[in-house]
Amino acid sequence: MSLDAIKSLPDVLASAKRITIKVGSALVVDAASGVADAAWMRGLAADIASLMADGKSVLLVSSGAGALGRRYLGLTRKKLKLDEKQAAAAAGQPRLMSAWEEAFATVGLKTAQVLLTREDTEKRRRWLNARATVDTLFDLGCVPIVNENDTVVTEEIRYGDNDRLAARAAQLVRSEALVLLSDIDGLYTDDPRSNPSAEHIPLVEKLDASIEAMAGGANAQAGVGTGGMATKIAAAKIAGSAGCATIIASGQTIRPLSHMARFTVIRPQATASAAYKAWIAGTVVPAGKLMLDDGAVRALRNGKSLLPSGIVEVTGQFDKGDSVSIVSPAGDEVARGIVTYSAEAIRAIRGRGSHDIEGILGYTSGDEVIHRDDMALV
Repeated sequence: MSLDAIKSLPDVLASAKRITIKVGSALVVDAASGVADAAWMRGLAADIASLMADGKSVLLVSSGAGALGRRYLGLTRKKLKLDEKQAAAAAGQPRLMSAWEEAFATVGLKTAQVLLTREDTEKRRRWLNARATVDTLFDLGCVPIVNENDTVVTEEIRYGDNDRLAARAAQLVRSEALVLLSDIDGLYTDDPRSNPSAEHIPLVEKLDASIEAMAGGANAQAGVGTGGMATKIAAAKIAGSAGCATIIASGQTIRPLSHMARFTVIRPQATASAAYKAWIAGTVVPAGKLMLDDGAVRALRNGKSLLPSGIVEVTGQFDKGDSVSIVSPAGDEVARGIVTYSAEAIRAIRGRGSHDIEGILGYTSGDEVIHRDDMALV
């Protein structure tokens, strides 16, 4: 089925090149049997295959490991200790991935597991490494499946709900759309389960105090798992700051994307690319400085990436993933960007061709010192 045939998809999803989809435990795990809901997972896999057939990259954030592990290990108490939760996650994660692998195999797609902690999406070097891995998986036609690495995190450093994890993952891969699937089809003026007169809100142009208060009140527990509507609005706020729109929709059909008849769209205030470049240009304190020759400066202004051959001088000490200032021979700042090599490595390869990098350093992180997508002209 082509994307045009999915008539109920909102425009924001149809126009997105990269999409992050989050699914809750209650959708993935059959409540009666405690095992993965294979039919539902195959349906979502078919929807994702349709999106990918139209040239889109899709990242899937899937809950369910803890629920599958609890049943497998016989942990029947409602409230578990931290080490028991971690044990359940450890036992359930391979079962979750096996179920997704089988589901995507039916539509001819391969999957890959990506386990993240909060530090992976907040510490710049780890963020850069994680993004490079996911970008490579996209290039290889895989569906990366993300979950929090619950077996190693503690209560103090964990996300605690996969809505916010999904928002950070959407930031990581520069998604234009984040889809949160659960048991409710969007935001309401009141709790629709107790108030039949509650009005559905199809579009939120701007997340303001009134919307946040609405989500934290009557809608707070609308949804399943560890999150509710409040965490979905918090996720939309995170995603929106990176230029990513959020769609809150029900996943309680076999083909949830194909049958998305009702939903709430929360629009971002900028595009993903513009938000990211504005963050680089205006909110990051540069950790060092790269002086370029005139030819490299012209190349950057023509939309090219920064190659080592154009670098004349390196100032400061910084690591891969840090932001640096890029200056002309006269010392004028022309851009800021996120480096893919440390200061020491750049000193070793400056003035040399990209084909020399591996021979000099013994490894390569790519041809570019700063990719154009990670650079903002000043």
